[in-house]
Parts: sequence; structure tokens; C-alpha cells
Amino acid sequence: MVTQMMIDAMTAMIKEKLMVFCGDAAEGPLNMAAAEEVCRAIRLTVAEVGKAGFRTYLEAKEEQKDIVVVDGETYRFKQFTRKSFFAPWGKMEVNRKLFQNASDTKSHVPLDAAWNMTDELMTVEVREACAFACVHMTPVDAAQLFEKSSMFQPDPTAIKRVLRRIDAVVSPVREEIDERIRMDEEAPKGVRVLAGSMDGVNVLLNEPGKKRGRPAERPGGEAAKETPTAYKNAMVGTCSFYADVRKDEHCPERLATRYVAQMPEEHALTFKAKFEAELEAAEAQCPSNTVKVMLCDGARGIWTYIDGNTRYDGYEKLVDYWHTIEHLSLAAEALFGKGSPEGAAWYTKHAKWLKEKVRGAQGVLDSIDYYARNRKLPAGRQKDLNTQRTYFVRNKHRMTYADFRERGLPIGSGPVEAGCKSIVKCRLCRSGMRWSRTGGQRILDLRTYVKSNRWEAFWQEYKQAAIALSAVA
Repeated sequence: MVTQMMIDAMTAMIKEKLMVFCGDAAEGPLNMAAAEEVCRAIRLTVAEVGKAGFRTYLEAKEEQKDIVVVDGETYRFKQFTRKSFFAPWGKMEVNRKLFQNASDTKSHVPLDAAWNMTDELMTVEVREACAFACVHMTPVDAAQLFEKSSMFQPDPTAIKRVLRRIDAVVSPVREEIDERIRMDEEAPKGVRVLAGSMDGVNVLLNEPGKKRGRPAERPGGEAAKETPTAYKNAMVGTCSFYADVRKDEHCPERLATRYVAQMPEEHALTFKAKFEAELEAAEAQCPSNTVKVMLCDGARGIWTYIDGNTRYDGYEKLVDYWHTIEHLSLAAEALFGKGSPEGAAWYTKHAKWLKEKVRGAQGVLDSIDYYARNRKLPAGRQKDLNTQRTYFVRNKHRMTYADFRERGLPIGSGPVEAGCKSIVKCRLCRSGMRWSRTGGQRILDLRTYVKSNRWEAFWQEYKQAAIALSAVA
């Protein structure tokens, strides 16, 4: 019966609105302008038809009684009120009953409660579209996109509001949500290597901090002072699954990567907990003979955490090859000078050594020491050389690239480097952007779901959490 009522309402609306919107455009000759006008008329008609059908459906589900009991309290019908909200076919209104308790201190709208729309201004489909759009762009950009490409056209303020409401639903139960998502996942078929990586990336926070930049070099120069905004280090972590090395290639095939990201915080405690939870879940999904690797750049803080944590005792550890050869390049400049052909030849030779010789890192150190003894370097270059030599001394036991390549293991931390850019930099570091830690984390959480191919699972969890929250409200 309700379906027939919807059909009748929608059919009547087609006949009424298409004639109004289309006018004489369909009657004349076909050309680009006429086709564009007819397309516009059909789109507007479809929007009105959708509103008519959905409004008919909702009003058919209205509470028929004038007295209802909610959580043991009696509410009586007082009046009809109109609710305005965004649906997939645009902004629409519906007339529904408002009930109040005996003291007129509480109100209840049964129709809103029935489909979890109490205090909501968007249907769940529109909420998802807004959230997904803001993973990739600002609310202003999203509003402009919707204006051109969809029937619903919320403004940036409405989009920001829905992001906050989604976060308010998810945040209290995020750990449980993430755990359920991980439990339903499987490792990719053919996985042979599990590689964990982490790295930091600066984000501009909307909070006071010390100004960064070159120190004052002249007498009377302005000393560093506190500014209204400050750059702080956000963290990104990856769990990457690798298969065997393909024929005629040197690197193993990367099958999938899962991401975690956290806004700046003291000692990165939340990030570390998230990262360890991801690794634990990934380990449980992999075959028992999977090789486990921690692969990061040479940041001392990261390796201090890894080396001091028994959690990573079963992992082979490697410093990213590409960061290592950056330091090799700096050592060549210190030894031979910038742009020196001799330095370029030395760099090329030892970059190859690092990848192919079992004791490649020690060979680099021996060569640095040889040239340092036999060349009189300016003080500045000697200082630079000492810095690079220290890097190789500190990390040479994590530079076993030849062994890793021989066994078909990855030697580069590309996934986490790319994650820093694609998850954090591309979205949070656009011109003029500055963030609160809460607002930035709201975006990072959504971006990691998308980049980890978990969006659909996350959105199902959000809907269940919203239902559970409304049940106890």
C-alpha cells in the first residue's frame, strides 16, 4: 500500500514538474543548448520526484497515536512541525508530529527517532558523501563540487557540522571499531614479507610555539620568539605486505599497505599504540613463516623506540636505502666538494657497494677514513664529514642491503614516505592551513580508512554506532 502511494505521488510529480522545467526546450530542433536545457529539466524533475516519493514514505510511517511512552515517561501530541534536511535528491521538508511530556520540559519526535534522524540535518547517504569528500578536499571545495555534480548542495558550515557529529559518534568507540575491522580482514594471498615503517611529518598547528627557522647570525639579531602558530611532528605508520620478487625485477611485489596516522602529541604514545595494534593484527593474519621487517629512515628517536621495545625482537631491522645514499651523497660532498667529478664517481661506486657487497657499509666507512686521513679538509667540510661518518657508524648494523636483496626483501621505506605525503601533506598542509589537534585528527582518521581500503567497513561501523548511541540517548 505504501509503495503504491509512493508511485502515485512520484508519477504525479513527474507530469507536473517536467512540463514546468522543460517548457518548449524539447519541442525545438536538437542542438547543444536544447540538449543542455532538457538535461537540466530532467535533473530538476528527478529531484522533485525523489522528494515526493520519500516524503510520502515518511509521512506514511508517522505515529498514529496521540500518546506515547518513552523510557517510562508519557508524551502527548502537541503539534505538527516541519523538519528540513538534505537527502540524496536535495534539501527537502517533511511534516511530523511533536510530542511533549507533562511538564513541557522534554520533547519527542517519533518519526525522527524511528530512522535515527534526531538532531540530524542529512540522511546517512549524504553524511557519507560529505565525509568522503572531505577526506580529499576542504569543506569549501566539497560544497563547490556538490553544487556542480549532485542534487544535494550543503554549504561548508553544514559539511563541517556533519564531520564533527560523525566524529562525536565514532571517537568514544574508535578502538573497538578498529579492532572489529581488523578482525574481519585477511592478509593478501601470496604474502611472504611483513614490513613495518614509521616516519614523522610537520603540521602547522593553530597554537602558540617557538618560531622555527635560521638562528640569528648577526649581533643584535632577533632571537627566536613565540608565535601564534607552530609546526609540530605528526606521525605516520605503515604495515605493508610483500610477495616474491617478480621476474626481471629486484624488489618484491607490494600487495597491500595499511596506514595509521596521528596528530602531534607528547612522545607519540597514541600513535605507538595504534601502530602496534596494526602490526599485531597483521602478524596474526600472515603465515607463520612470514619474514618480519622494520624498515625506517635513520631518525634516532624512531630507532631508540624500536630497539628498546621487546615487541620488535622478532623483526629484522633495516635503515631505508634511499635515506642512506642521501647521507652517502653528503659524505661525498664533504670529501671532494660540491659538483666534483671525483665525488660523483666515489658516490656511484659506494652506492652500488651498499646494495651488492655484504660488508658494504663497512667499506663506506673504511673509504671515508682513508680519504679523511689523506686530504686536508676545510673545517666546515670536516665537520660535515664527521656528521655523515657518525650516521654510518650508528646504523651500519642496519645496512645489510645485499643480504636483504639476496633474500628478496624490501630495502626501501617508500610506503611510509608516500603515506606522509598522501595522508598528511596533501590534505593538512595546503597554503594557509593551520589545525587544532582534534580537527586534524578527525581528517587523518578518515583518510587512513580510505587509504587502507577500509572505508566501507568503517561506514558500516559508524551506522551501527549511531544506532547504538540513539538507543541510549
